[in-house]
Amino acid sequence: MPDPALRTGFVSLVSAGPGDPELLTLKAVRRLAEAQVVLYDDLASGAVLDHAAPEAQLIPVGKRAGRPSARQEHVNQLLVQHAEAGLRVVRLKSGDAGIFGRLEEELIALTAAGIPFEIVPGVSSASAAAAAAGIPLTRRLTARRLQFVTGADVTGRLPADINWAAIADPGVTTVIFMGQRSFPELVRGLREHGLSGDTPALFAESVGHPHQRLIRTTIDELARMMEKAEVSQPGLILYGPLAFDATPQIG
Repeated sequence: MPDPALRTGFVSLVSAGPGDPELLTLKAVRRLAEAQVVLYDDLASGAVLDHAAPEAQLIPVGKRAGRPSARQEHVNQLLVQHAEAGLRVVRLKSGDAGIFGRLEEELIALTAAGIPFEIVPGVSSASAAAAAAGIPLTRRLTARRLQFVTGADVTGRLPADINWAAIADPGVTTVIFMGQRSFPELVRGLREHGLSGDTPALFAESVGHPHQRLIRTTIDELARMMEKAEVSQPGLILYGPLAFDATPQIG
């Protein structure tokens, strides 16, 4: 793979982490400083963009449920267009771009156009949520497996092909992305497949942002809360044998 520091016409697919600029990797900061064009998601904006060069062109291409959003085809076109113009392009994605970040579509478009690229990994929102709550994602004796699951298909509904045996396993830490609207239906399925309604759950909203909110509860209580809640902020749901006896350190 070509070294992006030695040529132009290159795309860096950069993971911005959950939103806290202090959780950016050194490589992400360097790529932002070098970029001539930055295409960024809503959740990868704010103070994170302060690391971009003053002369860089900043283009919002965020996609948020229930709001007007950039079409993926248009994002792909912009990436190719700016790279073919010989520019250093950063595609800035929230969390870790490889986890439900629609990374594959952009890689396919770049590859088809013959555009060289690199992927810069980052702190996932799941890791950041667990850290903020002062808990591990895995536990040596009770949670030896970790699984990331999407709570929404392309229509925004609960996917029809869920592996219920896997996500109802009481010995697994499960992280649900994009699942606030579908969580009540999901919990009904979990209960039908044997998972206790008292299973610990953590709801983490706007992780890494100043208005971050963490709620420790059970899957039953969280489902009841989600039935009444209006979804306005990005949130993650974690459930399983979570260690709620830990106290997060502030600093």
